Amino acid sequence: MIRSLISSVAAISLATAPAIAETFVVRGETVWTGTAQGTIENGVIVIEDDRIVSVGGASLEVPDDATEISAPWVTPGLIAAFSRTGLVEVGAEDSTNDTMAATSPFSAALNAADGFNPDATAIDITRIEGFTRLVVAPNTGSSLFAGQGFIADASGDLDSEVSERAFAFIKLGEAGAGLAGGSRQSAMTVLRAALDDARGFPARYLAHNEGAVLSRVDAQSFAPAARGQQLLVIQASRASDLNAIMDLSEEDPSLKIVIVGADEAWRVAPRLAELQIPVIINAFSNLPSSFEQLAATSENAARLADAGVQFAIANVGDGSHQARLATQLAGNAVANGLSFDDALAALTSAPADIFGLTGYGRIAPGARADVVAWDGDPLEVVSAPVAILIGGEQASLESRQTRLRDRYLSLDEAERPRAYSRP
Repeated sequence: MIRSLISSVAAISLATAPAIAETFVVRGETVWTGTAQGTIENGVIVIEDDRIVSVGGASLEVPDDATEISAPWVTPGLIAAFSRTGLVEVGAEDSTNDTMAATSPFSAALNAADGFNPDATAIDITRIEGFTRLVVAPNTGSSLFAGQGFIADASGDLDSEVSERAFAFIKLGEAGAGLAGGSRQSAMTVLRAALDDARGFPARYLAHNEGAVLSRVDAQSFAPAARGQQLLVIQASRASDLNAIMDLSEEDPSLKIVIVGADEAWRVAPRLAELQIPVIINAFSNLPSSFEQLAATSENAARLADAGVQFAIANVGDGSHQARLATQLAGNAVANGLSFDDALAALTSAPADIFGLTGYGRIAPGARADVVAWDGDPLEVVSAPVAILIGGEQASLESRQTRLRDRYLSLDEAERPRAYSRP
């Protein structure tokens, strides 16, 4: 709320624009591109339809009929690298919570995109903080296999772009041990058996409907990840758990593994870098909330960057309604030794590269026109977007909260109901 109020009075200029325009010129006093062009002072971006067509300095030639947006800062659209946004409205109300299915007969086959609700209020809240794409993961129920994650735009439109089955998601570590019988060795045995089941699909299932771990339906869905044709996103935090995952990677180098959580990743950073396994971290994880986070430190991101590990920053612990706080986490990472450029890359180009989102997370000719104009440094908590383009279309800056704020911001005292009269 405070950020929105400040943005409304900031000294910026935003030309009146229709909801959809084919050509935009976006001018920024500071344009962070995420490319070899670096940061451009007094930069200009020209957008036609859903693509960026040119990027340069103040002298860049621009079309006469374009809609102009001007702001102090301009960045690529941010990517929520790990969230459950759009799967839940009220966490404690089961009828609005589709993050997990604890009593389902299926696990790896559960397609989270089937439960995506573009009308979820958390999407608007996330978008107006500068996020244009959402990586959405299901949660585990009664199995360490949570199902299939997806990537969606943050427009909140019913026809939102959704890339289904973008990755398979599982949990190891403490959570995986609890779901696999009570120990980490049990979880790893279940995972290896499931990979074996899936690699053997469909031949293994010609005579029987069940594998060692996975049913026919689950094995079919898990097969692309098991064969290295789909990302396998694994949640784990303890250094020894990360080593176990890296052992698995060395056993089968074809696996495309991404680790989420990774609170103790800095302890095994050289090996992560050598195996080119990216991680998604909560950069502000510092005080341990479990035994698998005892070595958590807010310097995790800086140490990973020094070691050459590819990483993205996300609000891993509360990705449904507070995915938007990733910018604050990245800002705190800067305060703990991470460079500004690496922090902003961890919200844009890094998650794009991790999830194979070619043309996203950067401001460059030919890139998808996901662009955010800010009233200040995007990593400052008091800064906010003043214009957001998703695929070249101007997105709304409203949420239920801003509408509620505006409703009472200029309320006529005469319209208020009588609350009390002295007799």
